[in-house]
Amino acid sequence: MKLYTYTHNQQTRIGAEKDGHLVDLTAAFGITDMTDFIRQYDQLPVAETVASATDLTDFQDVALQIPLRPGMVWCSGLNYKSHILENPNAKFLSEPRFFAKTPNTYIGPGQPIRHPGERFQVDFEVEFAVVFGKTARRLTSGNAMEHVFGYTILHDVGARYIQFKDNNEMMGKNFDTFCPIGPCIVTADEIPHPEKCRIRLAINGETQQDGTNEDWCFTLPHLLEWLTMAVTLAPGDVVSTGTCSGIGYFQKPPRFLHPGDVVTLEIPEIGTLSNPVVADPYSLGSGA
Repeated sequence: MKLYTYTHNQQTRIGAEKDGHLVDLTAAFGITDMTDFIRQYDQLPVAETVASATDLTDFQDVALQIPLRPGMVWCSGLNYKSHILENPNAKFLSEPRFFAKTPNTYIGPGQPIRHPGERFQVDFEVEFAVVFGKTARRLTSGNAMEHVFGYTILHDVGARYIQFKDNNEMMGKNFDTFCPIGPCIVTADEIPHPEKCRIRLAINGETQQDGTNEDWCFTLPHLLEWLTMAVTLAPGDVVSTGTCSGIGYFQKPPRFLHPGDVVTLEIPEIGTLSNPVVADPYSLGSGA
């Protein structure tokens, strides 16, 4: 099932896709927040409601929003073999590594990525992301997938100048608007083999990244086991799984994002996430 957050007639709604249209689940259950919906999902007759629904809403009549606002987003770094091989300074890791995205970065489909200026080397990364459905602490590889509610697309935007200047990854990855998420959440039963999904990213229609999750260095259960050793995750939290080769920094010549670009990420089982890039310039002080 594909689940969306959207606005219709100036009201925020949650909906499920049916036959290319939307079933209004807020009308059925009175819930307007996706995280609350995820918490209650197992107690609600969602499938039956969608199957019997006849009053459908056209996608063209709504504005899609970010599907949920996670309490936490954790991103796995260096988790695709092809991405490690394209980076002359990277090495294969013995265990996963993670960094966080902060709430100021979260935006939804169609919302603009704010570009601080060419000096910042704003780069792109398409990522397959996990949405948690249950509280998760110290999972094992054997039970980790039981805690997964579904999947979405995450765009890990980064300012490489800041990221690589003084090894400042957290700041470089966390400029405002640097984490588009969407367009929907696909429930886990719809993607029984997440390790086989294809991920793509295009700028202005030109493909930059095209890979598959079969390129992962670590299995998804192992990623989740390692992270929850340290961090307790709650329903609605998101864990992203890294990116494949083709990022702008390692192209020859480098290909960074510019104001006026439109970036489109695609995972066929989930959909497409598209965002324009707009100018939001900042001049660094002379002491930088």
